[in-house]
Amino acid sequence: MTTTKVKGAAALPLNTILSGDCIEMMNSLPEASVDLIFADPPYNLQLKGQLHRPDNSQVDAVDDHWDQFSSFAVYDQFTRDWLKAARRLLKPNGAIWVIGSYHNIFRVGSALQDAGYWILNDVVWRKSNPMPNFRGKRFTNAHETMIWASKEEGAKYTFNYEALKALNEGIQMRSDWVMPICTGHERLKDENGDKAHPTQKPEALLHRILVGSTKPGDVVLDPFFGTGTTGAVAKMLGREFIGIEREEAYRKVAQKRIAKVRKFDREALEVSASKRAEPRVPFGQLVERGMLRPGEELYSMNQRHKAKVRADGTLIGDNIKGSIHQVGAHLENAPSCNGWTYWCFKRDGKTVPIDVLRQQIRSEMRN
Repeated sequence: MTTTKVKGAAALPLNTILSGDCIEMMNSLPEASVDLIFADPPYNLQLKGQLHRPDNSQVDAVDDHWDQFSSFAVYDQFTRDWLKAARRLLKPNGAIWVIGSYHNIFRVGSALQDAGYWILNDVVWRKSNPMPNFRGKRFTNAHETMIWASKEEGAKYTFNYEALKALNEGIQMRSDWVMPICTGHERLKDENGDKAHPTQKPEALLHRILVGSTKPGDVVLDPFFGTGTTGAVAKMLGREFIGIEREEAYRKVAQKRIAKVRKFDREALEVSASKRAEPRVPFGQLVERGMLRPGEELYSMNQRHKAKVRADGTLIGDNIKGSIHQVGAHLENAPSCNGWTYWCFKRDGKTVPIDVLRQQIRSEMRN
């Protein structure tokens, strides 16, 4: 991994941190070359003076020069410019995630829609350990908002619904995510022992985003790379990344961090997929390949019924002929039947679901 300045690049500088202005760098990259963008832009916090705790100790707030804009108009123009550059880079079915606070996310959302993006969800990251409101004049600011948008309406963006459901113990993933902010061993420190970056995002947040909205091998761009959380998680999950960061101190921390990351093995990177997304395998293919023989008997899982396999991949049983689904439905006097989960065969005295054979073929098709 290297830090590179790019001018008129003809190819993507994968797994690289680009040094420079994010808009200039994005405009130098090939059009329609990125699958996903995760953007954590300056929040434009408009802080007035220093913030202190009740014991009069100073809060390490975000007061860096990169978060300071002279007016809302200047910030809005900056937002429109980088969103335009980002949209040019996205593939037709690409998508973008933008995270922000109440200071900026509503302005960013409006700019997203004006630029032609199609908003899919807003996701609330609810912090389980937020910083308290020390002045006691407002609610504790305990969440940030992420906007997930496709490049345009009708785009076939990636959404790994089943994988996110599996992450959530079999329950559909909601749009409110409860996670802690960066603390402890995950919080990166500089040479003086201070926070390396004031708004470092937790790896858990990027893990969920990348598992849910990308595939292994996809290219993920982060135009506000900071200390490299996006790159670190992308590398772990077998995604390619491109980072853009103009601050040298952050780039150094990110390089050191990502160099230590090991990619998970191929098997570990596989995630749960929708049954509809898996390759279609006709039952007849099992017969053609000799995995089941014509004349062999199949048994219902409840052992109440049986049927015989025919050479054309249909079944015959109790005066009914048809597909594995049709025969199963008839025998159970049901309007429909999933034959793959209804029928089984016997091998060495054991009962084996025919779906095992289908999954074997699917595994071969994926390799």
